[in-house]
Amino acid sequence: AEQLMAHDALGAHARDELGISEIVIARPVQAAFASAVSFVAGAVLPLAVAALVPAPQRLVAVIGATLVCLVILGVIGARAGGAHPLRPALRVLLWGAAAMAATGGIGHLVGTAV
Repeated sequence: AEQLMAHDALGAHARDELGISEIVIARPVQAAFASAVSFVAGAVLPLAVAALVPAPQRLVAVIGATLVCLVILGVIGARAGGAHPLRPALRVLLWGAAAMAATGGIGHLVGTAV
């Protein structure tokens, strides 16, 4: 350990503890594909609800389905990261609900559906 730290302490720590090395290069196509798959996975249930529920109940049903999906994705993300799922799921739920409310509010202010 002393030999590793004597030459390049920061590089040794980044490589051995964090798994970061100079030869690790960014993969923008892979990142874009992962983002696209995640977006589609999160949109499947709300879009299916929007297609299947009659118009009078559609808004409430889509909001409910979206909130359920946000909780599920928060739990999945927490488990993938090794965290207890409650706080991350609530965080995703609350920020997602806030984003939906802000989007709906802006749409209402400008007189259109956003």
